[in-house]
Amino acid sequence: MASKELKMDRRGFMAAGAGAIALAGIARSANAAELATDEQANVQLVNEFCAAWPNHDLDSIMSFFADDGAYRMTETTELADGRDAVSARIQTIINNVDRFAVLDTFARGPMVINERIDYFSDFTIKTWQGVGVFFIRDGKIVDWYDYTIKMEPA
Repeated sequence: MASKELKMDRRGFMAAGAGAIALAGIARSANAAELATDEQANVQLVNEFCAAWPNHDLDSIMSFFADDGAYRMTETTELADGRDAVSARIQTIINNVDRFAVLDTFARGPMVINERIDYFSDFTIKTWQGVGVFFIRDGKIVDWYDYTIKMEPA
């Protein structure tokens, strides 16, 4: 009987495990452990990234990404893989973003998960509420995957 070896890269892990990770964060107790220093830095990075969007400055936003970064806008969109693809995807929405309102954030090691509401103008949707899952390496975003809770059409 031949055995099949399970092969999973970090992006496969992100796609398969993001829901479980988000559920673990939502279910965390009120007396959760304090964040480690690296986790605090990762949360700060993601919060600064979310705060940068209303400036509509693509170079500023892209400065948060690693060269091999990836972005999945929602669970139903194709992965933008690599700096040029991420930049092109962000360019499609950047000028419509009014702000990202972060509702809750937690971190475990290199993973940062936030729940937020994104507000848009002159766009097909007015608001998007969801969970963002970020993988951080060396102070840069390597993977950013968003998962939709609800959207309000424009």
